[in-house]
Amino acid sequence: MSRPGRAGEGSLDAETLAFLTRPGLTRLWTAARARLERQGLQPTGTMRLQRLDATEREALSLLLARPVTGPTATVSLPDLDARLRASAAGRGLAATLEELGPPLTDRRAVRDAAATERARVWSTARTELESTSLSSHPWTEQWLEDLRRGGTLTRQDPHTATTVVTQAIRTLATLFPDGEAHPAPASWGRGELATRATGSAHGLDDGTLLSRLVLRGIALAHDTEFPTDAPARRALWRTASVTPDEVSSTVLTHGLRPTGGTWQEAALRERADHHRETHLTLRELRTLPLRLPPGTRVHVCENPRVVEAAADTARTAPLVCTSGSATTVVLTLLDTLAASGCTFAYHGDFDWPGITLANRITRRYAAEPWRMRAPDYEYLATRTQLHGTPHLPLTGPPVEATWDPELAPAMEALGIALHEEAALDLLLEDLD
Repeated sequence: MSRPGRAGEGSLDAETLAFLTRPGLTRLWTAARARLERQGLQPTGTMRLQRLDATEREALSLLLARPVTGPTATVSLPDLDARLRASAAGRGLAATLEELGPPLTDRRAVRDAAATERARVWSTARTELESTSLSSHPWTEQWLEDLRRGGTLTRQDPHTATTVVTQAIRTLATLFPDGEAHPAPASWGRGELATRATGSAHGLDDGTLLSRLVLRGIALAHDTEFPTDAPARRALWRTASVTPDEVSSTVLTHGLRPTGGTWQEAALRERADHHRETHLTLRELRTLPLRLPPGTRVHVCENPRVVEAAADTARTAPLVCTSGSATTVVLTLLDTLAASGCTFAYHGDFDWPGITLANRITRRYAAEPWRMRAPDYEYLATRTQLHGTPHLPLTGPPVEATWDPELAPAMEALGIALHEEAALDLLLEDLD
């Protein structure tokens, strides 16, 4: 590939560039690029190219200034580097590959830099930890080691990882000012604690990385298991004198008449007597002695419209609404009612998410289906057709109803989704 002129430090001339970019050299440059990027951009060692075709053999022969006649060729990277420098390219292998593009990446340097950044994260965490009273207690050492081994933190970018672990250490130091597993008598609201740590009242919300790190520390401090569900997480927060938000999420009820003599129970009975719906918070449910007569049948619906209609028509049966999902506050109320000996009947939407929710409720509480069998669906679907109600297509993957194996096939056959309001008149008859 010798040429009269040399490109020097400038761009490759058109003739040289055309030669180097010919198809017969594509595999060579690809393999050389991968090799240099792995070994710090240094042209050392050899490469073996196999199953060469005629075009590749010809191009390699011209480039290397030696005949390549077989299906396999061994290429010395130092020789290739020297050959390129002495040719019209006028530059070594790395510079040639840069010119052909894209730019080379020194992967060894990238790995080393990443390792250095990771080490800096843990060094910063160690320094932060040792600046607090937490450092003298064994559980904090185990906490830091668990974070290192778990990998969750190291999957973050270094800046995020450093910020979060520092915030976690400061939060734990706030909760355990003496490093002990028993915090100071002062109680914290979770939003208040989050604002102190992150500047945002939502910094310790469920699902955030910071909340997971802090909860793991609290669990180790109290020698307990890491929580796997929302009620357990709330309970663990409370062990560290942190009060979760228990007032923003509510469960909608109607007609609950507990038998106890507390003012809360009296208020529920009075609202039921006046046919008023009631929203109960988690905070209320933690302190409310909600005792209904054993064997009381509680109807559970999915849509708030059923509760609204029950209140408007002065229905008296106890009714609880999931509002489309069985959140913690809903399950807490149903758990409380189940513990007092109540039984349940459930109705929801005739669509696949509705069947999924119904399966969850019926399994957890042995709830009876409430107008939720295949004949009920077929009757309602036929009635909507006769009334000329626009059809809502049934979409998504089918879900088998655990209480009635015929329901899912019937729904698939008709392909119509029915919201709970389609059965509202029938549901109100049952609630009278």
